[in-house]
Amino acid sequence: MSKDRFTLPAAVFLFLIQGDKILLMRRSGTGWHDGDYDLAAGHIDGNESLTTTVCREAHEEMGITIDPVNVKFVNLMHAYFAEDGKEYFDIYFEVEKWQGEPKIMEPGKCDDMQWFSLDRLPENLTPSTQMGLAAYQARSSYTEFGFE
Repeated sequence: MSKDRFTLPAAVFLFLIQGDKILLMRRSGTGWHDGDYDLAAGHIDGNESLTTTVCREAHEEMGITIDPVNVKFVNLMHAYFAEDGKEYFDIYFEVEKWQGEPKIMEPGKCDDMQWFSLDRLPENLTPSTQMGLAAYQARSSYTEFGFE
């Protein structure tokens, strides 16, 4: 007798750090939290490591190249989003060294990209980014979000 196991989608998030600033992108045209700032992020394609996913997403969304040795794990978040009933593993990584100048590569999904001081973040952040940044600033390596 076979039993289906619960599976959990996973996504990576990138803290692109320059001094005391972080690069955030404003969502647009996606249908999910449009108008809110978010980190560069994406789903794992399958048969790729998390660091490979971070590097691929950074290139796809910002046109930059990251050497996987410069990708540093920061936080694992187990998140439940009541608004759509979805549950995720969100994995956050920090990068302080890359090649190229970040720019908007997916204008259909992003309409603004800015460096923000970690002390002066915008109020309009996606829930994942808000919780991920709080964990980053608290130096927490594991976070749970959305569970009662």
